[in-house]
Amino acid sequence: MKLTYWYRTGFILMGLGVVTGAFGAHTLKNILEPARLQAWQTAVLYHFIHSLGLLLIAHIGGSQPKMVWSLRLLLAGILCFSGSLYVLACKDLIGANVSWLGPITPIGGVLWIMAWVLAAVHIKQPKTQ
Repeated sequence: MKLTYWYRTGFILMGLGVVTGAFGAHTLKNILEPARLQAWQTAVLYHFIHSLGLLLIAHIGGSQPKMVWSLRLLLAGILCFSGSLYVLACKDLIGANVSWLGPITPIGGVLWIMAWVLAAVHIKQPKTQ
């Protein structure tokens, strides 16, 4: 995949982080019970952190094949961790049984750990001119 794909993905994820944060702060704060709102806010925080991480890794090493795996794992982690928390926080509003998503959240965390370790192991020294 081209590097611009990862930059665009990171920028879009950052924008979605703003949207989900604003939605939680302005709409869900009056609807969700405090524990569910806290889960939403946790999802937003980790969504932002790992979106920035995706941009950072894309910038410093995204053209290296093994670093691309780190980017893929970060993206999958955002979808699994934050995505599952967003849905679980709103499960009463959705009206569907989504309790099966509970085990998906920690899988997202494991994917992030793998992404960061992979990046640390495979980052290369920049070539000096």
